[in-house]
Amino acid sequence: MLAKVLGGVGRTLITAGTLILLFVAYQLWGTGLQEAKSQDALAKEFDREVAPLNVSSTSTTAPPTTTTAPSVDGEPVTTVPLKVTPPRTADLPLPAVGDALAKIRIPSIGVTRTVVEGIGLDQLKRGPGHYPETPLPGQAGNVSIAGHRTTYGQPFHNIDKVRNGDQVIFDTAQGTFVYEVTETKIVTPKQTEILEDKGDNRITLIACHPKYSASKRIIVIGKLVGQPAPVITGQAEAQAKARAANTKDGLAAGESIDGGLSGAKASKSPAIFWGLVAALIWLLTWLVQTFIRRVVRRRAAADDRSPSRGQRLLTWTPYLIGVPIFMVALYVFFENFGRLLPGNY
Repeated sequence: MLAKVLGGVGRTLITAGTLILLFVAYQLWGTGLQEAKSQDALAKEFDREVAPLNVSSTSTTAPPTTTTAPSVDGEPVTTVPLKVTPPRTADLPLPAVGDALAKIRIPSIGVTRTVVEGIGLDQLKRGPGHYPETPLPGQAGNVSIAGHRTTYGQPFHNIDKVRNGDQVIFDTAQGTFVYEVTETKIVTPKQTEILEDKGDNRITLIACHPKYSASKRIIVIGKLVGQPAPVITGQAEAQAKARAANTKDGLAAGESIDGGLSGAKASKSPAIFWGLVAALIWLLTWLVQTFIRRVVRRRAAADDRSPSRGQRLLTWTPYLIGVPIFMVALYVFFENFGRLLPGNY
């Protein structure tokens, strides 16, 4: 009896440990598959939007180069030769939450991503997100962008390696804009003053810190090189609405800068449902495998012989069907379970 109890406890612990490892793998790599697919769609969407505008202000031949002169903090500065055209002044459509907004490049850490409008969980799953209540990239003021460091493609994984003087480049519908990094600092999620207008033209990049933790935020600040782009018609009203809407999330209320960086309140029902579905699929697979194994053994015993290799292999066929279905259900469960966690990092 004791042996059966210990065996059951051991199998339970092994199963729990395996599920935990699978969930960690999902968070670190599985979410990246989603982000890669979303980035491909966003890049195509952005290219379709800017193609009619004939925006062609970036250098297409010069590769990233590292200057020989040290930056302010004594580290080499990574720059890309650019030909920046005057900002586009024509009226443009305002981006809606979820739209492809711009392309961001950080040559010093090899980042190239399409930025999405919005900083909710659903937006940051697709790539770096722009705070709707702040100016658009290239415009006057404090442009704020948030991104994950260890999940969903980890666009800002190495943001801590950016040095003063490095470039942050944006390709937008209004042109190409270059920011030079001036400062990196660590703040708490409640220090919402980093989103405020500082009277200059800057970019504020935000990510969780340290890696695999949501306790603090790393902030990279850069200064716009050249003249800012004009405000799009109707943009001020849209930003006012965004600030009013974000009051519920604590952003405008001055409570938190998190947005989707630390997850969002979500219903437990989908996670419970898909958890039960995954468990049921595994249980049915095990029951069918057990039934087939017993039938094979009973028939072999009736013939007074041991099961053949083919018969033994037959007993494992339910797993060939059940495991793929189980993994799909488990993936959906992980997706919904991740929404319940305090941070997505």
